[in-house]
Amino acid sequence: MAERKIRVLIGKPGLDGHDRGAKTIAAVLRDHGMEVIYTGLHQTPAMIAETALQEDVDVVGLSILSGAHMTLFPRVREELEKRGKGDVLMTGGGIIPQDDIDALEEAGFSKLFGPGTATDDVAKWIKETMQERWKNEEIEA
Repeated sequence: MAERKIRVLIGKPGLDGHDRGAKTIAAVLRDHGMEVIYTGLHQTPAMIAETALQEDVDVVGLSILSGAHMTLFPRVREELEKRGKGDVLMTGGGIIPQDDIDALEEAGFSKLFGPGTATDDVAKWIKETMQERWKNEEIEA
């Protein structure tokens, strides 16, 4: 049986115009064997959620440096739920204070990564988390 590929959407919500980190993580995830869809800059939460639905992704990773994470990240989650994709693994990164990381993780983001996180650690975490989810799905089936 062929190994199931992890499908990841990397989104840049809002007016944040810095995407070097998002492009870097997209390349690293591809190097780790994942299928990656990058939305590009200046996406609305609805646009990100619609792309996640159309591309049938397993993971949505958001990148933000603008400081609007407490507004935009929950909106993306709401838009995913509206489309029946509330079970997608939510992650992200950027310049996010620890108090906000705690609040976002409480609101359904599995893990948020800050500056200086090794990109291979992000890929490893996604792989391990998705393998555990898929294993649990098989047990429940």
